[in-house]
Amino acid sequence: MANSLHVKKGDRVKVIAGNDKGKIGEIISVDPKARKVVVEGVNLVKKHTPANPNQAGQSTGGIVTTEAPIHVSNVQLVVGSGKDAQVTRVGYERREVTKRRPDGTEYTAQRSFRIARKTGKEI
Repeated sequence: MANSLHVKKGDRVKVIAGNDKGKIGEIISVDPKARKVVVEGVNLVKKHTPANPNQAGQSTGGIVTTEAPIHVSNVQLVVGSGKDAQVTRVGYERREVTKRRPDGTEYTAQRSFRIARKTGKEI
């Protein structure tokens, strides 16, 4: 599990360190190799792009505000929604599941599930 992270794309996370500490947003993209995530509305940077005419003949360019990656250790998973939303650590639990082979026969195997350490429920 060298390149696996405790969060994945689509998770709601809270920033726990840095300039945007306390902000909550959804993960847009994940880079497991660099251990970085891009969170919606967090670590906004201004990018200066040159004017390039597109196929319609209009010129696009100027100053664009976009999200920059932050390190995965600076975010913590948020479970629940609204008033009962809380941050939690992520645990893993192996459970028996029934799988089906292409020929139709079934067999039991183990699969890993993410669980919230605070509630014990599956994420």
